[in-house]
Amino acid sequence: MKKYNSRKEVPEKYKWDLTKIIKDDDDFKNKQDNIKNISDKIFSMKGTILSSSNNLKKYLTLSQEMNLNLEKLYVYSHLLYYSDTKDKEYKEKMLISEKLNEDIAKKLSFIDTEILSGDYNKIISMLKNENMSDYEFYFEKLFRYKDMTLSEDEEKIIAEAVNAFGTGDNVFNEIDNSDVYFGKVKVDGKNIELNHSNFIKLLNHKDQKIREKVFKQYYKYFIERKNTISECLKGQIKENFFISNIRKFNTPLEYSLYSDNIDKLLYTNLIEVCHDKNYLIYDYMELRKNLLNLDEMHMYDIYVDLVDKKNDNIEFNEGKKIIFEALKPLGKEYLNTLEKAFKEKWIDIYANDGKRSGAYEWNTYKVDPYVSINYENNMESVNTLIHELGHAMHSYYSDSNNSYLYSSYPIFLAEIASTVNEVLLNEYLIDNAKDNNEKLLYITNFLDKVRTTIFRQTMFAEFEMIMHEKYKNNIPLTEPEFSETYMNLNKLYYGNNIISDDEIRLEWARIPHFYTSFYVYKYATGLASALVIANNILNNVDGAKENYIKFLSSGCSDYPLEILKKCGVDITDKKVLENAFNIFENRLNEAKKLIKKV
Repeated sequence: MKKYNSRKEVPEKYKWDLTKIIKDDDDFKNKQDNIKNISDKIFSMKGTILSSSNNLKKYLTLSQEMNLNLEKLYVYSHLLYYSDTKDKEYKEKMLISEKLNEDIAKKLSFIDTEILSGDYNKIISMLKNENMSDYEFYFEKLFRYKDMTLSEDEEKIIAEAVNAFGTGDNVFNEIDNSDVYFGKVKVDGKNIELNHSNFIKLLNHKDQKIREKVFKQYYKYFIERKNTISECLKGQIKENFFISNIRKFNTPLEYSLYSDNIDKLLYTNLIEVCHDKNYLIYDYMELRKNLLNLDEMHMYDIYVDLVDKKNDNIEFNEGKKIIFEALKPLGKEYLNTLEKAFKEKWIDIYANDGKRSGAYEWNTYKVDPYVSINYENNMESVNTLIHELGHAMHSYYSDSNNSYLYSSYPIFLAEIASTVNEVLLNEYLIDNAKDNNEKLLYITNFLDKVRTTIFRQTMFAEFEMIMHEKYKNNIPLTEPEFSETYMNLNKLYYGNNIISDDEIRLEWARIPHFYTSFYVYKYATGLASALVIANNILNNVDGAKENYIKFLSSGCSDYPLEILKKCGVDITDKKVLENAFNIFENRLNEAKKLIKKV
């Protein structure tokens, strides 16, 4: 792995160019002043925004300019800080942008209440008078909340209450990050400090006794704090009900689905199909058990590679070649656009001391997307890069084909483009494997991807739903209630071919996504959708490639499910979900045949 001691040592050709967003310190300061001036103008319009079509147009024009500049400051300052978290000046800029966002939100909190007090049909008429019909869908989405919005004073109280919330999330974050210490574990004669980053890697060790030791030591930390963490999660659930009740929803689940116009049936369908297809995971666990030659298979055995990974030394430029070969099915237009990412410095490639770990993509309107990766010369890095480039291309197409108003694609769709790229890479590697052993490696990688992203995330989603239902039915949410519920689900999803070790009943206590409630199901629907889309493209289904580009180009110009239908995917239909599992089953059967040959 190439790593530089400081940010200044990194050659410019390996770094992204953030001056495309903010030119220099003067530009940073000017944008702050611009935002404050515009916010003053908008505030002076309080009570008059809907008094005339001209005033409405004036407000919308000012608001769009202000929000774009707010976004630029926010994205720029955070990317700057993430490139070197040790730089005090970068951190100061980030804090300035965050504080400015908070101040503006408070100052202009009256706007939605004022607009929603107006007549929807009259507003639509005003928009047509000012040739601003582009805003119609924006107001359609906003007015869906009309009956759930209270008076200005009541909304202020709610805003203050929400600001006071987050204790459960904050306490868990401290337990899971700031205060966390798992101790050291002896592996191959070396004392290694156990942490979140190396936990799964150590569970990939060939020695089952070492895997067991790592597993038990890791969970010991959560077991010792199980009552505190149960209070954290209970607090989050109570907050969810507070908000959903005030907004007049039956449950927090329905409230969370409402903004995307998604029916609860999608959520429950996903769970039902996973239940129907659980036998596939049972079968896969049996295959793993036999291939690993285990008398008993435990939860700490499910991350072990079934095939030894290749000792690849894939330089960055070689990784680029693999990516372009894998994405050829998407067509010349896509590949020509993708070339910009490499030529125009979208990518921050290598690690430096102080650079944020992990990989991510971020963008702001009409500026090239930015991808951060700490590239290592292996296939995992190639896979990570192609994933983040999927996000970047989604952002690029969305920005290029929409006004600022509709340029940001919704989170429900966010993981689809990145995962389509991953699926295409995996298919390319399977098709170009040099021997059966290598082919089996990539097939089992695919099987594990589906297990962790569809089955496991759906199990998480079902756990969330059940615990919220228990709270609604006045069942006390104690640690035993959380743990027993989770253990029963783990047994249901993994079956009898694997031992559900006692520690796994506390897995719920280490999942940070439970504090962003009813989010994880989107990972499952995202991969299920991506599998169908990629399969259609690879099989040259009529219009599949062109419709996928339309999908990427849609931003948030419609509700997520309608945008997804442009790819011919109706994720509310159980058959679409079942098709994704059929792909898994076909690969599982292929793995069984290959095992006999290697």
